[in-house]
Amino acid sequence: MGRFVVAGVIQIETIVKVDKIPIEYSPVTSVPDTIFTSAGGDAFNETLALSWLGDKAELLSVVGRSLDFGILNPPDREVTINTDYVLPVIDSTPTQVVLYDRERKEQIFEDIKSLRDAEYRMSMVPPMVAACDMVVLSNANFCRPFIQVAKDFGKKIAVNIHTYNPEKEKYNVDFLENANILYFSDDTIETDPFDFVRGIADKYNTDIIILGQGSKGLILYDKNRDINLHYDTVKTNEVVNTTGAGNALFACFLHYYQETGDSTLAIKNAMLFASYKIGYMGTSIGFMTVEQLEQWRSLIWGSGKPSML
Repeated sequence: MGRFVVAGVIQIETIVKVDKIPIEYSPVTSVPDTIFTSAGGDAFNETLALSWLGDKAELLSVVGRSLDFGILNPPDREVTINTDYVLPVIDSTPTQVVLYDRERKEQIFEDIKSLRDAEYRMSMVPPMVAACDMVVLSNANFCRPFIQVAKDFGKKIAVNIHTYNPEKEKYNVDFLENANILYFSDDTIETDPFDFVRGIADKYNTDIIILGQGSKGLILYDKNRDINLHYDTVKTNEVVNTTGAGNALFACFLHYYQETGDSTLAIKNAMLFASYKIGYMGTSIGFMTVEQLEQWRSLIWGSGKPSML
């Protein structure tokens, strides 16, 4: 069992299934089972995924003062997240609306409220970091102080940058310089993906980089093993909704990498984990247990450690 401190964003997410993006105007569209609202956000989803995998994951975040905490732990979910360190200190909880279509295209509308100005109560953080194996961060402003605490205790730092914008890279330098493990999505990357990964690795001397490429798969970079490889996707479920797949993949990778130190084993397990998750509506449901994942791994790659692609 790994021990993780996960600091980052919680938001309320509404996912809407549409026929095609861009959508055509209609005054009213009424279709059953096409709108789903729940808690989400990278830190929330990663904490939930790690918990499903049997890890001890503490979630540290900020939400709106009037948030009903019941939405973070619905009664029909098997896994319960500890919300003791989720602080209701901002006016409103960040929100996001995701439109997605049958071609897996997404259009996202987000409102982060006053998140940029939020501050976390850091006095409670050092003992938690001291007891963990890894610190997992969003690149939100209130997460910056966690970097130094993690460094003080010699803990690995994993950061979910998600959307990369070269014009805003200067705002992420603290995270990029200090992360041992980085996750990006290729949604906004216009250069050659291998060149992008190698450029980030060379500039910031990063140990591990994962570049999610949606339906195309991903790229894994591992400095110590001299790996910079593309992996195709695997299939366990019919695709229902891909929102949150990157969070699930990142969390599962961290679980197995912390456990084994083997990045290729961890990434293949993570791909299975994410492929199963996208068979469900909502960012915070559809997670495999370790036992289910091992069954799928045996089915696809045979018993034992999966070999490198």
